[in-house]
Amino acid sequence: MVSRATSKFIRMSPQKARLTMDLIRGKNVNEALMTLKFTNKPKATREIEKVVKSAVANATQKDENIDADNLFVERCFINEGPRLKRIRPAPMGRAYRYQRRTAHITIELGERK
Repeated sequence: MVSRATSKFIRMSPQKARLTMDLIRGKNVNEALMTLKFTNKPKATREIEKVVKSAVANATQKDENIDADNLFVERCFINEGPRLKRIRPAPMGRAYRYQRRTAHITIELGERK
């Protein structure tokens, strides 16, 4: 592990975001960013792209001799955050509960020799 970046409490379903995360696991950083650019899940890709760029910045900040082209996505995962419980009006004075899910995104970069 060369560097790590985390983003917490993202208002997005972890299940939907994991579909996008699976596409970049094990790829080179440049390939991962290109894959995210052309993936058809705009909200998930925007947030994951931010975290990847942050991890690259953390790696270059940590060691100035690291070449950003040699970095690859070593580990990446999305955990579930707390759920926001909301109420929606229903017929005849009733109320339905629904949950807004949140996600924690973590990406670790490694360096290829």
